[in-house]
Amino acid sequence: MKRIHLKTFIGTAVLALFMLACTDILDEQPRSIYTPEYFKTDKGVMGGLTGMYAHLRYFYGNGYYYESCQAGTDEGTWGQNVNNDSKWLDNSGQGTLTSQQNPAAGVWGVFPNINTASGIIENATAVGTISNALIAEARFFRAFDYFLLVQTFGGVPLDLGAGELKFNTSTARTSVRNTVPEVYTKAIFPDLLTAVNDLPATGRVTGGVTKTVARLYLAKAYLTYGWWLENPNSIPTYPECARTDPDGHNAAWYYQQAYSVATAAIDDPGPFGLLTYYYDVNLGSNDRNKEILLYADHTQASELYNAASLTYSGGGSADNFASWMTTWNYTNIRSAINTAWSTVLSSVQREASQPLGRPWTGTVPPITIFTTTFADKTNDSRYDGTFATVYRGNWNLGSASDKLNLFLYNANNLQVYPGDPILTFLDNDDPTIDYSNSVYKSNVGVGVLPGRADFVVGPSGISRYAYPGLWKINPYRTDNGASLGQPNAGSTRPFVIAKFSELYFIAAEAAVKGATTTAGKTALDLINVIRARAGKWRWNNNGKIAKAEDNSAAMIAATPATITINYILAERSRELFGEGYRWYDLVRTQKWAELAGSYQICGTAVGDHTPVTVTRTIGVNYYLRPIPQSQLDGMEMTAEEKAAYQNPAYR
Repeated sequence: MKRIHLKTFIGTAVLALFMLACTDILDEQPRSIYTPEYFKTDKGVMGGLTGMYAHLRYFYGNGYYYESCQAGTDEGTWGQNVNNDSKWLDNSGQGTLTSQQNPAAGVWGVFPNINTASGIIENATAVGTISNALIAEARFFRAFDYFLLVQTFGGVPLDLGAGELKFNTSTARTSVRNTVPEVYTKAIFPDLLTAVNDLPATGRVTGGVTKTVARLYLAKAYLTYGWWLENPNSIPTYPECARTDPDGHNAAWYYQQAYSVATAAIDDPGPFGLLTYYYDVNLGSNDRNKEILLYADHTQASELYNAASLTYSGGGSADNFASWMTTWNYTNIRSAINTAWSTVLSSVQREASQPLGRPWTGTVPPITIFTTTFADKTNDSRYDGTFATVYRGNWNLGSASDKLNLFLYNANNLQVYPGDPILTFLDNDDPTIDYSNSVYKSNVGVGVLPGRADFVVGPSGISRYAYPGLWKINPYRTDNGASLGQPNAGSTRPFVIAKFSELYFIAAEAAVKGATTTAGKTALDLINVIRARAGKWRWNNNGKIAKAEDNSAAMIAATPATITINYILAERSRELFGEGYRWYDLVRTQKWAELAGSYQICGTAVGDHTPVTVTRTIGVNYYLRPIPQSQLDGMEMTAEEKAAYQNPAYR
């Protein structure tokens, strides 16, 4: 795999401005250098704002950053074909995360965007035609970036060379990190409060930021800062400082604010809201629906506006290739042309479709995801709406010679036709599965059950080699025609960053932490809204058949009367699995070591179905990521000053 890291130095006014995905969304010309005079023009402001939406693509959808959010958590570990990123993140003795070996390094690259935002905020009023709503977009993204930075690295600099939160055009190569409380109270909260006040309910363009998304991030920032102030497990911070709030508030005050802001957004959603069925939230043909508050956009209509090739990708920083990491190499599956199995072919071929996509086998869900997190696969539609568990024959879309085979022989020498299941990851274990592969050579070491034409794997047989794919983020295109399409390109779908459903989790978490609740919005009430929706089915995704079923009552009945943080985290995983939230969720709640300290998985070898328990060592200093070495190398400071700038675990 080709590794590409962004290298960005703070204190510069240079930003390569890329186009947003669709011409009917934002259409501005690229510009490499911004000056205060440029931001005093209408064109300058609009160009700067376009760059803010475009910059999201350089980490959201980027496979390496995605691994930093998922690997090493209870949702992910390293896969058989991993390029070491997931191993570094796993904390299980397979490698060490360092300032040079850091898949989260790209996050540091948001500083030019922060500087652009400051330029707009300072200078846009001079234009005379720029509304407060447009300036609020810049304020939102400056706060958004600082919130991402402070969660990832701890305290970060507010002064990029011209003063705190000032637009900088100097070439300063020195830097001082502000404390966590300073970043929240000077940058994040003021900007988001202004954004909530000035942003419209409906975005000015498709995908534009709104009052609702600003409320979500304000509520989440309040919640996260409340946890930081409380610090129940004595996690160290850096730069070192007292866990006191400059404005004199305590953790309880921030939990209450988080609850109030999140419930206000639920009550006044604008054009947003929950969809009726969970399946529809992540359905490729239904992208950009009303539940999606923010996304890093892409398009299949134009390489210019996609900022990435439409036919092939090596895993570039602007590509949406996160789904490759979670996809195993299903193309190794073989079925037979004759009953003697003397001639075989690839019966499930690489295809640009949501159940399939391009395989890199980088990040694997541990077995407990399938046996515990998603234990209820009957009532709860979220398992079926999250994973690809049935791999169906598509050789009829392949080469001319493959198309000549109207049917193939599969497990038990039974015939299979295009569209039939070739391999199924079962919902539950079956002790009668025969994994010996003594007769029917699947080539991927999976099992057979009497009378079934598909090969099978039980949940406890999931390995670092073969596992259910992540259907929800896999590619969707409308230009495949009667072929396999372009599976080697990055996904042209938008990568979802924020969903309306998260407001319910934020409010519920704040309520568990002691916020005073209003009628009908206790933690139990809020969680049950999500669970009731999860019980509604209109389609069996892996069965490819209509399923009109409402299990909401059963889902609510199974909700515990007392909601705990651990239960909220389990529900967040069921609702938001694999979407890049997990490391931040576990770090915020200080549950990383407790919930991800060990896991079970089978090995890397073909046919390994013996689970082993792996123990992780998650030290308290690892709750922050390392400052990228490229940043340290670019600063004109002494070696001692550079060492002091780095977070303690990585010096």
